[in-house]
Amino acid sequence: AMHEGHVVSAQELTEFLQPLFTQNSRNLVLFLQDRLSIDDFTYFSESYGNKNPFQNVQASIYLFYFFILQSSPSSLVLPAVDCKATKYLLNFLQESGDWKLTNITNLSVSQLEVNASNPNLLVVQLQPLASSLKEISTLEAIAENDKVIGRVTMDLQERGIHFSVIYTAVRPSRISRRTDVVAELRRQLMAAEEEDNLSYPPVNVTTGNHTCILFYASNFSLKASSSVLIDLTNATFVTQNVDISASNCSDSNTTLSLKYTNPVSGISSLEIRFLMTNKFYEGSARKWSTLDSVEIVQDGEKFATFSVSTVSAPAEYSFHCQLVGTNNLYPARLVPSNDEAKNWDVFISKLQIQGFNIINNQFSYASDCTGFFTPAIWMGLVTSVILVWILTYGIHMIMQLTTNNRFDDPKGPALSVPQTE
Repeated sequence: AMHEGHVVSAQELTEFLQPLFTQNSRNLVLFLQDRLSIDDFTYFSESYGNKNPFQNVQASIYLFYFFILQSSPSSLVLPAVDCKATKYLLNFLQESGDWKLTNITNLSVSQLEVNASNPNLLVVQLQPLASSLKEISTLEAIAENDKVIGRVTMDLQERGIHFSVIYTAVRPSRISRRTDVVAELRRQLMAAEEEDNLSYPPVNVTTGNHTCILFYASNFSLKASSSVLIDLTNATFVTQNVDISASNCSDSNTTLSLKYTNPVSGISSLEIRFLMTNKFYEGSARKWSTLDSVEIVQDGEKFATFSVSTVSAPAEYSFHCQLVGTNNLYPARLVPSNDEAKNWDVFISKLQIQGFNIINNQFSYASDCTGFFTPAIWMGLVTSVILVWILTYGIHMIMQLTTNNRFDDPKGPALSVPQTE
């Protein structure tokens, strides 16, 4: 029995998963999404007028829920799982059994090979939910992930393979803020939420014992030929299925190289390079680090080059930007420099990168891409100017009003006012 609002800790999750390691058929499928909360199952349900995107998930667990609801003496409470527990879930599963690990990133189950005689751990990297503010995009992304879950589970069932499924995410999609606590506790809760948002460590490139490059993003995705979506977030930060050995560092030039093998069907190798420089500028009398270009190399043949705008910071700082990519509306844009680059779209959310002067293996103070005069500040200034102009005009009109200086006497002759007055 769980009380309302209970959050399963890492220790409790370990106890709940113990039956997976003691049963005879030890085949486990881990569906890993970038963000998910238990509230999403009701928020995106048909009761809210939306098309239910969890059809395959609900079909798989319908009999289980029916049994639980019928046997439960009271209302059913489903607990959430602490994101700190799910943060180390994959490592915990790998260390807890002699699994044969299979990563499925191309979402193609036709090529899936499973030897039922040995324990298998299948990690299915689901596509990330849309980072835009359009709810319909999130709904469609969840529906597509649900179809993938249905295809994988149906394929395993048709082969007669017994398996268990875990459907979870790297971080929560919804964080509820308590409003009935004192200010000090609210600050503690918000600080904990900010810590949980960074649910995985950044990419760390070292030379010897010294860290020379740090790279982090909450969403790192590419789209090839406007049709093939390549989500590199989990492979880069969660499973760390990326080769960074080609990266190099110096005091003046740094290159971050991220190499992926078979990221999607049809692409055998993919390399993304971030080229940074550290120069002294006489105008500011100090050194600045800049991200000069980004290169995408597909299968060692196709080279796409992008020039970068407004990605710079003082040499002692890191650089942070909420949105970086090829979209014209992003504050930091990647502009195609050759014809091959026009075939690629890049989407990076919450980018933070530092290639020089790293201390204690941590990001330095971040220089944000947002300028001082944000759209909100400009809107406030324009609104204030309009209100001041209206006030000034009103005062001016009031000062132009005049009053009568002569009045009609009922006992005397009628007052005559010449037209000139």
